[in-house]
Amino acid sequence: MFSTKKPYRDFSEYLSSRFPYKVQKISINAGFTCPNRDGSKGYGGCTYCNNQSFSPGYGKQTKSISLQLEDGINFFSYKYPDMKYLAYFQSYTNTYDPIDSLIDKYEEALSYPNVVGLIVGTRPDCMPEKLLDYFEALSKKTFVMVEYGVESTLNKTLDRVNRLHTYEESENMIKMTADKGIAVGAHMILGLPGETKDEILSHAEKLSELPLTSLKLHQLQIIKGTVMSREYRVDPSAFSLFELDDYINMCVSFSEKLNPDIYIERFTSQSPEKLLIAPEWGLKNYVVRDMIIKRFNERETWQGQKYKTK
Repeated sequence: MFSTKKPYRDFSEYLSSRFPYKVQKISINAGFTCPNRDGSKGYGGCTYCNNQSFSPGYGKQTKSISLQLEDGINFFSYKYPDMKYLAYFQSYTNTYDPIDSLIDKYEEALSYPNVVGLIVGTRPDCMPEKLLDYFEALSKKTFVMVEYGVESTLNKTLDRVNRLHTYEESENMIKMTADKGIAVGAHMILGLPGETKDEILSHAEKLSELPLTSLKLHQLQIIKGTVMSREYRVDPSAFSLFELDDYINMCVSFSEKLNPDIYIERFTSQSPEKLLIAPEWGLKNYVVRDMIIKRFNERETWQGQKYKTK
């Protein structure tokens, strides 16, 4: 069914279809902030967010983009000397700056040797039309993907975690980006406060209606230094954090309802042990992924098995 023989459409399939060689993302911290941190929309950021929890050790804000790429490529190239690289603007909101400054940063990354494309993570309310036009023109010359932090399809949840944008904004921007011929990804957190199992599964149905190329999932984690960590300390009963086995089942059930044309890039995230408060599974991402694949097989199911077109 899927060319990798996995029970879901793995993002590696997509990259293999686009590149005749192995590619690796190199994460870049370009020193951006967010509109709900600097006062443009609000302060404090998303209640769950501590950027250290997903920024790799080689990506330091104090280093130039070229130096970060050099560090990242040195980190990976010893094992795969013929590998090529995608510059991944990951930390905070990577379209939130004057457009000329943004383009200079993207072009610096693309001019680095063996960098063959660009992935830009951002918010759906931070994509000006002029920048989207730039990405459209760029995508005709090189690989471009824009990843939007959607996080939930429920506005009550987005309000609860201080996202300061609506699901409708995510929906509209995903459609606009895809209409430009640009590959588009979405990021979702499963288990945000107040969401029931049925509501979490409804995310898959809503996302399946969108022209998404890829999807990243991960479990809610309580991270030190966040607003949510303080909320959790005061009232842990307000959170329904997944036990590992329950999360494995949720990923399978979620995938069953997901459009089988959407590539799944990941199911979990592993924050640094020094930052993680809960849940403490103590397992690498690939170990949990393999457990999810095993559960697919045990349940004799696959991505899209319960997908319903409208």
